[in-house]
Amino acid sequence: MSVTTLSPPRPRNIYPDSDGEPMAENPLQFQWIVTTKEGLEYVYRNQPDVYVAGDMFWYPVEGQPKICQAPDIFVALGRPKAGYRGSYKQWEEGGIAPQVVFEILSPGNRPEKLIEKFQFYEKYGVQEYYLYDPHEVVLTGFLRIADQLTAIPAMDGWVSPLLGVRFDLSGGELTIYGPDGERFLTYQEIADERDRAVQERDRLAQERDRLAQERDQERQRAERLAAQLRALGLEPPP
Repeated sequence: MSVTTLSPPRPRNIYPDSDGEPMAENPLQFQWIVTTKEGLEYVYRNQPDVYVAGDMFWYPVEGQPKICQAPDIFVALGRPKAGYRGSYKQWEEGGIAPQVVFEILSPGNRPEKLIEKFQFYEKYGVQEYYLYDPHEVVLTGFLRIADQLTAIPAMDGWVSPLLGVRFDLSGGELTIYGPDGERFLTYQEIADERDRAVQERDRLAQERDRLAQERDQERQRAERLAAQLRALGLEPPP
């Protein structure tokens, strides 16, 4: 009589898409996360091989779901924009690590957590790392030199080597400019510009209608005058 021994099922690695924590702790932090992320999306809107993400888990090592971080914003050059991702699993992305990471700080950030993130980004291949504290208006940047993320001495006027975006602190607050020189806009500013564009479009349409109406009235006057001249036996001028 043979006995079949069932092997226990192999545990599956689970890579959560969320930790249940909010993306931001306050409106100012949230505004800067959205503004930076959407500004970068706009910069790369016509490049299908650049992936920009916000508040997404990044898993660098297959089979090690506890090794992860969720950058506020990251940019992965050389990865397709299209396709849904619940998380960024590096082994499914051609082994490409996000090259640029942004963190937007809040008053609740703990130093030990920031150190942990720095060490993670340094170990797993981030090329440029930027931290911005919108409450204190302090921008810190790191650039990979050899195997280390090295502090950038001065951030005012700094241009990202990989992204081509420029950071300006001269006005007492951070302003980010894309490679085309256009400033990253908040959602409210985008909405205001859209409203102004709609108002201008409506104004131009009304002006076209007014001019068309004036032309029609002038044509009617000319036709009435021509009819009066013919009634008098006169031929109107051509």
